[in-house]
Amino acid sequence: MYPVDNKIRVLDIGVGSGCILLSILKERKNFFGVGIDISKKAINVASFNAKIHHLENRTKFYKSDVDKFLIGKYDLIISNPPYIKEQNLKYLERNVVDYEPKLALNGGQDGFSKITKVINRASILLKRNGKFVLEIGFDQKNRVINILKNNKFYINKVLKDYAKNDRCIISTKL
Repeated sequence: MYPVDNKIRVLDIGVGSGCILLSILKERKNFFGVGIDISKKAINVASFNAKIHHLENRTKFYKSDVDKFLIGKYDLIISNPPYIKEQNLKYLERNVVDYEPKLALNGGQDGFSKITKVINRASILLKRNGKFVLEIGFDQKNRVINILKNNKFYINKVLKDYAKNDRCIISTKL
């Protein structure tokens, strides 16, 4: 996606434990990452994981709601926001419910409230021609594509998970 020698700024909205952001930084030595999350506990875990992997000099973490975050402009934004409908939370498998905080799962009444907030903020924080990688629910592709297009994103690709469900949208800020 990006040449190895570029200085790339990456933002992870809803960083959680930091696993996605830190994996990217491990692969690309010239990338600098910022992670935001509304959970102080998540920020602490992500900071700890950055230290373990010797990435603390290339990361910054902020406890912030996505609506209030305005620091910097980014070449790449990644996000796995909560996208499960509130009424469907009770039907999740035990291995999800027992290990994931409800805050990281609850996408509101229709499953789109957090996704919409993330897309709106990404359209402000992303540089022109920057890439936006967004994880979605298996049945959300068409509506999310419309939200992205309305926020001036070009849809590059929709990726499927191992069960062949639409799971991730890669787009470019126009």
